Amino acid sequence: MSEKMSKRLQVPDHPVDVILDTDAYNEIDDQFAISYLIRSSEKLNTKAIYAAPFYNSKSSSPADGMEKSYDEIQKLLKIIGKKINVYKGSRNYLPDETSFVDSEAARDLVQRAREYTSENPLYVVAIGAITNIASALIIDPDIASNIVVIWLGGNSLDYCDTKEFNMWQDVAAARVVMSSKAPFVQLPCMGVVSEFRISGPELSKWLIGKGELVDYLASNTFEEVASYCDSDIWTRVIWDVTAVAWLLNDNECFMCSRIANTRLPGYNGVYSEDEDEKEMCYVYYIKRDELMRDLIKKITNE
Repeated sequence: MSEKMSKRLQVPDHPVDVILDTDAYNEIDDQFAISYLIRSSEKLNTKAIYAAPFYNSKSSSPADGMEKSYDEIQKLLKIIGKKINVYKGSRNYLPDETSFVDSEAARDLVQRAREYTSENPLYVVAIGAITNIASALIIDPDIASNIVVIWLGGNSLDYCDTKEFNMWQDVAAARVVMSSKAPFVQLPCMGVVSEFRISGPELSKWLIGKGELVDYLASNTFEEVASYCDSDIWTRVIWDVTAVAWLLNDNECFMCSRIANTRLPGYNGVYSEDEDEKEMCYVYYIKRDELMRDLIKKITNE
C-alpha cells in the first residue's frame, strides 16, 4: 500500500468536509446518525446530504423509499434548525457494474469531489444502499482519488452471509465501490456494529424531556419497537451512528479497526473466497459505552 493511501485510511486528525448518504426513512437509526454528524461540527463540516433508495415494507419501490428519505431528512433538519443542501438520489439500483443510475446526488458528488484532492479529500459517509456513490464513481472514476468512502454495509467476514440490507439491495454497487480506487472503510453490521444498541430505560433516562430533537428520536424508537415487540425488555440497534463515529475515532476511542484485504460480496450472498489486491480499513470492534456517552452528550446539547 502506498503511503498516500495508508494515510487516507486513517482517522483524520483535523476538521474535514463530509457528505452523508442515507436511507433516512427506512430505520430509526439514520436520524441518530444525522443528528450526531451535525452536532459534531467541531470536526465534521457537513456539506450535503443525499437521499438513498430503499425497498421494503416501508416503501412501494426504491424510488418511493428515496423520496420518503428525502422528506425525512428535511423534516429532521428543520427540527435541528440547520440548513444543509439535500439532494435526491437514485430511483433504482444499478442494473450492472458498468452502468450508473443518474441522480442529483450522484451528479453533485461528481462535481463536489472534483474540488478536493488526495491530500485534502472529501469524506463520504454512506449508511444505506451505496447506489449513489457507485453511480458517481462510474460517471467519473477519477474522483476516487479525491474521496474517502466510509460505509456501513455487509456483515462481518466471519458471519454466515452478506445478506445485510444495505449490501444485499445493490450488490453491484457494493462491488463497484469496494473495488474502486477510492480508499474504503467498512463497518460490518452483524457481528460488529450490531453491538451498538440502546434500550427503553436508557431512552427514557437520557433523552425524554431533554429537547425537541431527542424527544423525536426517542419517540421514533419506541414506536418502531412497539411494531414488532410486545415485551418491556428490549434493545434496538442504532448502528448507523458508528459510521459517523469513525471520523471521530481519535486514538481508537470508539472502535478498533485494522487494514485488511478487500473481500467482495458475491451475488450468491457470501463474500468471495479470493482476496482483492486492494486494502481497506476494516472495523472489527465497537466500544459501545464510550461511543454512547459521546452521542448522548452531543444530541442532548440543545
